[in-house]
Amino acid sequence: MSLLSLTVGYCRNRARTLSRNFSSGFTASTFRLFVVLTSKKSLIQRRCGGLHQHIFQVTRLLSSRKPPKDGNIKEESGGREWQDSNNGKDQRRKRWKRGESYWWSRFQEEFPFDDKTVQNLAAGAAGMASAFLYFHFRETGVQISWKDFVHHYLSRGLVGHVEVVNKQYVKVFPAPGVNTSRVNYLWFNIGSADSFEHNLQLAQQEMGLDSTQKVPVLYSSESDGTLFLSVLPILLVVGFLLFATRHGPMAGGLGGWGRESLFGISESKARIIKKNVSVRFKDVAGCEEAKQDILEFINFLKSPHQYHDLGAKIPKGAVLWGPSGNGKTLLAKATAGEANVPFIAVNGSEFQEMFVGVGPARIRDLFATARKNAPCILFIDEIDAIGRKRGKENFGDEGEHENTLNQLLVEMDGFNSSANIVVLAATNRADILDPALMRPGRFDRHVYIGPPDMKGRASIFKVHLRPLKLDSSVDVETLARNLAALTPDFTGADIANVCNEAALIAARHLSQYVSSKHFEWAVERVVGGLEKRSQVLQLPEKTTLAYHEAGHAVTGWFLEHADPLFKVSLVPRGTGLGYAQYLPKEQYLFTQEQLFDRMCMMLGGRVAEQVFFHQITTRAQDDLRKVTQSAYAQIVQFGMNGAVGQVSFDLPQWGSLITDKPFSESTAQLIDQEVRSLIDAAFQRTLELILDKKEMVEKVAKHLLDQEILDRADMVELLGPRPFQEKSSYQKFVDGLEKSKEDTFLPEGLTDWQNNKGDKKHLQNRQNTSALYL
Repeated sequence: MSLLSLTVGYCRNRARTLSRNFSSGFTASTFRLFVVLTSKKSLIQRRCGGLHQHIFQVTRLLSSRKPPKDGNIKEESGGREWQDSNNGKDQRRKRWKRGESYWWSRFQEEFPFDDKTVQNLAAGAAGMASAFLYFHFRETGVQISWKDFVHHYLSRGLVGHVEVVNKQYVKVFPAPGVNTSRVNYLWFNIGSADSFEHNLQLAQQEMGLDSTQKVPVLYSSESDGTLFLSVLPILLVVGFLLFATRHGPMAGGLGGWGRESLFGISESKARIIKKNVSVRFKDVAGCEEAKQDILEFINFLKSPHQYHDLGAKIPKGAVLWGPSGNGKTLLAKATAGEANVPFIAVNGSEFQEMFVGVGPARIRDLFATARKNAPCILFIDEIDAIGRKRGKENFGDEGEHENTLNQLLVEMDGFNSSANIVVLAATNRADILDPALMRPGRFDRHVYIGPPDMKGRASIFKVHLRPLKLDSSVDVETLARNLAALTPDFTGADIANVCNEAALIAARHLSQYVSSKHFEWAVERVVGGLEKRSQVLQLPEKTTLAYHEAGHAVTGWFLEHADPLFKVSLVPRGTGLGYAQYLPKEQYLFTQEQLFDRMCMMLGGRVAEQVFFHQITTRAQDDLRKVTQSAYAQIVQFGMNGAVGQVSFDLPQWGSLITDKPFSESTAQLIDQEVRSLIDAAFQRTLELILDKKEMVEKVAKHLLDQEILDRADMVELLGPRPFQEKSSYQKFVDGLEKSKEDTFLPEGLTDWQNNKGDKKHLQNRQNTSALYL
């Protein structure tokens, strides 16, 4: 700050010193140059005066943590303090402080800088202002030529001495007694110092000057800023590296954005979460059993004596595994929001680095942090990144991966393991985890979180319907049951997407509320894809598509174990040309007759094409793939074939590398033959059904061509009620005949998990025991 003040003061003094006289015998052309300099000087003085006032205000503002005081208000209040009473002085002082704090708080809101940032900005502004003022107000003089120097100044005896600067140019200073009114010196360029002295000596000899009258020549060196400009890029690069090292992504420690410096690369990237998570257990639904297991961990950490008194030990950890989108990470977030103990979260991929030994070092640092914050919960998401089975692959990073896994095993159950640290982990691939990691003593509990059933989906819909602005005529309970029945096999993430899509559709149509119709459109959007009204089908293609879908609908309507149709549309969606939605019954065991009826329903479209058009199209490609998979599964996996026998072989998974078959070549040929026979039998049965119900198929197809949409009510109107008892649980669930709520019963020991009463009871028992001894 003092540097900035001195610079501004120097500017004002130099503006005053520019009023000295230089030479009264200058030429007219030189005087015109001086007039220009005079106008610039006056403009600079005016600007410098204004700059001086503003800079000192900014300097006082940036150099003080307190807001600057207004002198006018202070003088006015001081002049009136003899006339006002004490109450009047207090009121004026309060108003002054209120106005003073208002603009200062507003400045802090618009510029949220801390003290260190303000000091850095002030130092940078002072340096930039000093450099600007130095280069702008330094002495420049007036440039002349060698001829003007000899004929107009040297011959008239106006030169006192000359100064050769950096052997590049010469400054000409006036002789004593010569009045200078404009500039301090004149200057001109030279080729070399030797040639200048030679030419100066010749000129003085021609003028007949003796040795006492000759002009003295001085030599000096000055910095014109070129050295600074040449060093400036290096300084900028060094400054940037220092800033990045301390505050940037390469910073080590807590002060930077990351910890990737050479000194902090071994530090863990774990985040300690304390009371800044808005997710609670009431926001998690569809996995009540998993919630109960996690609640027991939290209750153990809150009231450990409830378990220690019985000799129980806290489980070391639990693995949450299952398909993606079912709430594993959401359950971990709810645990962080509910636990009154520190929650440390880390990702499994954060232990993988290109440097050797970084993974084990970060594991050690992670558990050291956990021990400092014990009791605590440690959550490792996507643990399969470091917990894969060892010894199967020998790639370049296999050694580093095994070292990281070994360190994790030692920390969880080794000589350095400690109590009161619960390790939770989440993965989609529990089958590839190392057995040593999954054994009791490390991950004692394996919690499977699968797709929710119909009751679970209803509970999840209730959670996601809370923040939505629903129509007042909509009953949340009924809407949740209806949507749960319309979304079989949906995960929690899919349900959240449906609710969000419904709100987006309502906003797109400028609706005041989200209605049931918006949810139906959202389900169609998620299941079928984006509706493509612009994709217009030709009439032959549209007719073929209508008869294809009518064949599926009629076949499923008259087969006992087939899934009944709910809705079918000819409007293209996503990558398909149509959209069909069925309502399957939620069951876990299937008989051979049920699987056979499903195969016949999937072949209904291909058979309808052959019956009505005597040709087949590529529309049935997906149907044939599903039929083939079902046939192979019945014969190879389920043992539902008499020729192959009661055997079961694993079918190759999609994307997996097939090395060899677990059966002989003759068995493979027999399996292929039986699969063809099964599919042919399903095709013949479907053909007989389509020929028998040919008029109904044509009626449904014509209705589809006219309306483009066919729902369950239309099917009942066209075909009549189904000839079999309804096997789908949709109608029962919608009508409320079944229990629609999940079982949220908690054991007696977990009912008061939020109140943390375990320690209080233990202390009360200890007090009673002490009283008994006394």
